[in-house]
Amino acid sequence: MLVNAPMETPLFSCLFSLLILLTAVPMDVVSAQCLSDQQSLLLQLKNELLPNAANSTKLQKWSQNSDCCSWEGVTCKEGRVTGLDLSWERISAEIENSTLFDLQSLERLDLSYNDFDTTIPARIGNLTSLNYLNLSYAHFVGQIPIDISHLTSLITLHLSTKPYTELPLLKLEKPSLFMLIRNLTKLEELYLDGVNLSSSPVPLFLANVTNLVSLSLSGCELYGEFPKEIFKVPTLQTLDISYNELLQGSLPEFPQNNALQTLVLRKTNFSGPLPTSIDNLRNLSLLVLFRCQFNGTLPNSMVKLTKLVYLDLSVNKFTGSIPSSLFKLSSLEYIDLSDNQFSGKLEFPNPSSSMLDRLYLSSNKLEGPIPISIFNLRNLSRLSLFSNKLNGTIELDMFQGLPYLKSLDLSYNSLLVKTSGSHSNLSTSLYSLSLSSCKLRQFPYLKNQPKLQTLDLSDNQIHGVLQGKISILPPSAIYIDFSSNNFTSIPSSIGYNLSRIVFFSLSNNSITGVIPESICMASYLQVLDLSKNSMNDRIPECLFTQKMALGVLNLGNNSLSGPIPNTFYGNCSLKTLDLNGNMIQGQIPKSLANCYELEVLNLGNNNLIDEFPCLLMKISSLRVLVLRSNKLYGSIECLNASVTWVMLQIIDLAHNNFSGKLPGQGFVKWKAMMGTQPKPNFLQFQPLRLSLYYTDSVTVIGKGLEMNLVKILTIFTSIDLSSNKFDGPIPKEIGELTSLYILNLSSNSLSGKMPTSLGNLRSVESLDLSRNHLTENIPPSLATLNFLSHFNLSFNQLVGSIPSGSQFQTFSIDSFMGNEGLCGPPLIHNCTDRVAEPNANYSDDRSGIDWDFLSAEIGFIVGFGMLVGPLVFCKNWRKWYFQCVDEIAFKICPLFVWRFYYRRQLASQNKRRMH
Repeated sequence: MLVNAPMETPLFSCLFSLLILLTAVPMDVVSAQCLSDQQSLLLQLKNELLPNAANSTKLQKWSQNSDCCSWEGVTCKEGRVTGLDLSWERISAEIENSTLFDLQSLERLDLSYNDFDTTIPARIGNLTSLNYLNLSYAHFVGQIPIDISHLTSLITLHLSTKPYTELPLLKLEKPSLFMLIRNLTKLEELYLDGVNLSSSPVPLFLANVTNLVSLSLSGCELYGEFPKEIFKVPTLQTLDISYNELLQGSLPEFPQNNALQTLVLRKTNFSGPLPTSIDNLRNLSLLVLFRCQFNGTLPNSMVKLTKLVYLDLSVNKFTGSIPSSLFKLSSLEYIDLSDNQFSGKLEFPNPSSSMLDRLYLSSNKLEGPIPISIFNLRNLSRLSLFSNKLNGTIELDMFQGLPYLKSLDLSYNSLLVKTSGSHSNLSTSLYSLSLSSCKLRQFPYLKNQPKLQTLDLSDNQIHGVLQGKISILPPSAIYIDFSSNNFTSIPSSIGYNLSRIVFFSLSNNSITGVIPESICMASYLQVLDLSKNSMNDRIPECLFTQKMALGVLNLGNNSLSGPIPNTFYGNCSLKTLDLNGNMIQGQIPKSLANCYELEVLNLGNNNLIDEFPCLLMKISSLRVLVLRSNKLYGSIECLNASVTWVMLQIIDLAHNNFSGKLPGQGFVKWKAMMGTQPKPNFLQFQPLRLSLYYTDSVTVIGKGLEMNLVKILTIFTSIDLSSNKFDGPIPKEIGELTSLYILNLSSNSLSGKMPTSLGNLRSVESLDLSRNHLTENIPPSLATLNFLSHFNLSFNQLVGSIPSGSQFQTFSIDSFMGNEGLCGPPLIHNCTDRVAEPNANYSDDRSGIDWDFLSAEIGFIVGFGMLVGPLVFCKNWRKWYFQCVDEIAFKICPLFVWRFYYRRQLASQNKRRMH
């Protein structure tokens, strides 16, 4: 018995376990033998969909030799199909007449993440047993059918789509959102992200959906006031109305025991302070108010949000100090308070128990030293304090107390950061280190940082050669910014240390010598900025060959000479080429036309001698073209070509020798300068594998001043064709550039009347047409240019009254001087006191002598003197002269002469009698 006991116990245990398993299996699965009609419908559905399912992992496995209830994606109950999951199958077939809608027992249907590209079939309303319907991100388009409102058993409705795509979005117009959901009384979860709901405001009815647990209306083009009552729905746990920038509202006073766990208002127009009753959100774990209009101070009551894990209040208008109690929340893992107006000193009480992983406090007004207690945040992996008013001295090695630190940014404060040049105990997990403008004088020791990818030491006081410093860079580095320091030379072998570098900047240093050809060994390099140095000699040809993947090359403001290499390979990847401010000679290379993605081309202030580069007309992506201050010549009429720069926003051809007529037909093709402007952004280049951007810059002449645009807004537009030899009239087509900010056509030979269409330039702020040969009146339409702040028509041949208007009378006399025929304010000449006449002999050379005019004057004086002189000084000659005149006059008009002399003689006699 004792020997056999061990054998009996395992047997009993196995039998008992088997019994438990059998009883635990739901009866509907045990008896879930698929009914034949259900299997037949599914096989028919497979035949309809599979040929158009590009990524099928479910349909292709369905086989008539197996029970359909065992098929992947199929759920049964008593042999009938009650659940169907065909998500991620990449189905693109038409389903309007599909057998799918004959599966009348369906309770759950998931067709998400497919490629239907059609409207939602109205027959969806036939599946009245559905309690779960997910059609999200399946490329359904157009109006959502009212038939969905017939699905009164729905608990979850997911119709989200991708906003901001080229496809027409899903939309709710007729029916509206209210009409769609008013019968769905059991609804608990509603997801309509990306659906266009702009036809009507957010319905207050949503506050009456008493079972509502989750409501997500992100990116729905909502507008108006968001009903506060929705925040107070007692069952609501998740509310996401982000990316509705026209949606206004404020947070209510929250009732006690509010169920909210997730509240996301990202990129809305919500405003006002955070209510003190926010502490009633005791279940809140995620709060995102990024880029709204909230203001005021943070309430101390936030310390009661003991379940809060994720807090993002960035890009608002919060003020005051950051409550130290906020850092007492042991559950918090993520805090982003950047881009506000927080001030005062930082305090971290009892941080040792903190779970804080990420802390972003950049772009505020925080002051004082970095508190030592911050180094007790042992779990911190990312710390950003850049762009504040923090001061004092801090040793970089102090951050060794943060063993998990991956990213550190102390840039743009008033800190003095001291580094060790021989050793470092920083976390070996560090992948990003930004110490820009930290008064660094010594290059930090980074040899034991195997994971470091981003290193920004710009705007410091590091000096000397790069030879030893480059060699200690970690091999993982992909972003290096050493700009605005005092480096003096580049090692000739630098390229061998940049094997993985994507972004490399040494701009604004004191580097001399040649550009080393070894830099072409950096085959991953996408951004190279060596501008604002004193580098000389030629540009290496290898920079433009196919082995380089450059997207940005900036060599501007150096002393480079020689020609631009004609080695731009086919389909070159350059988007920005800036060679401005050098001594480059020769022609603009023809192979530059291979750079089809080029957006910014700046070749200004060089010694180029060539015609206008018409080959560049093929580059439709071009936005900025600067060729000013070269020796370019000839016509630019190729701009009238049918293929031209629809994206062009800045063109500067000033101070060259271009001639001929202005390209009127070309102007009307510059669509970026016409009509409604898109949402403003900056011209920038984002290298692959980086979340950082390279921002383009350019110098333009506007309002009579030189403006250095450190960042180029995509809505900024400018045309500068000044100081050339263009002639003929100003094309009327230029008036169609209604989004133009700056227009400078001064110092040319333009003639004729100014077109009245210039009055259509409603956005223009600077208009300079001075020193031309423009005639006739100033068009009255110019007086309607309300944004005009700089205006110059001086030294033309304009006549008549200066139009009256709110802007014109604010300009100085200098704006109109040199136009002798102009009158009226602000000039001192009153139009009623004289009749203005155009001066036909006007000369544009104010400092020269008009010999035609002078010779006529001399001839008149000499002739007049020869005639009048003898009459004055010789009595006999005078007597003979008047006698001849009298005789001639008497022969022509004897009666008139006789009367004249008779009256004269009679008057003489009367005079003698009086005496």
